[in-house]
Amino acid sequence: MPPARRRHSALINRLTGDGTGRPQAAILDELRRALLDGQVPPGTPIPVDEVAALFGVSHIPVRESLKTLIGEGLVEHRPNLGYTVAMLTAAELHEMYLVREVLESAALTAAVRAATPADDAEAGSAHQALDAAMRRHDVRGYHQDSRRFHWALVRPCGMRRLLGMLESAWNVTEPLQAMTHVGDSERVRLHADHGELLAAFLARDAPALLRASHKHHHRLRATLHGLPQHTGLFAEPPPAR
Repeated sequence: MPPARRRHSALINRLTGDGTGRPQAAILDELRRALLDGQVPPGTPIPVDEVAALFGVSHIPVRESLKTLIGEGLVEHRPNLGYTVAMLTAAELHEMYLVREVLESAALTAAVRAATPADDAEAGSAHQALDAAMRRHDVRGYHQDSRRFHWALVRPCGMRRLLGMLESAWNVTEPLQAMTHVGDSERVRLHADHGELLAAFLARDAPALLRASHKHHHRLRATLHGLPQHTGLFAEPPPAR
């Protein structure tokens, strides 16, 4: 089977539709969900005809939904080539992780002061889920639970716009599923960082929490430098001018 057809199926198989018609908002939500769940690799073509048929609609609501996802950084469109799942260059991925660190640090500073026992319980539960994923050697589950854990630490800040910016920056990197490409030994070290983050959060020790966060993000960015060796993960950088 040609690669292009495999990639089409990877998207269509992740969408839920019965051909009976969907409002545009529902189509947008379903496309976004499929792109964020990590099962559709960057660079995958998005066949407008097949998506429209699956949802039982014309091309118009599908294209409008894709325009929104282009604005969110999840989809790309090129003349004569059509729509694809956005593929970052290696430099762009490093940039997005740097942005995430800055936003997360700001959120953590406020969150550790506002956290409640219920927030502590959620952070602890998320960390337990990470432990379980590590024991199962479930790299995709670890990636998903890592996001849940980090959000448990920042959500108590209650800063809606800040959290919205952080979510947008995080979503841009999700189709790549970077943590699924990390080696076992490095994943162990990253998980040890999570333990330090949790301990500082529960102790309401803001300086220790920020130090642990900085160390964790520094380790993440160093780890990402090894990812370009994996063929097909990244877009080619634009030609030098």
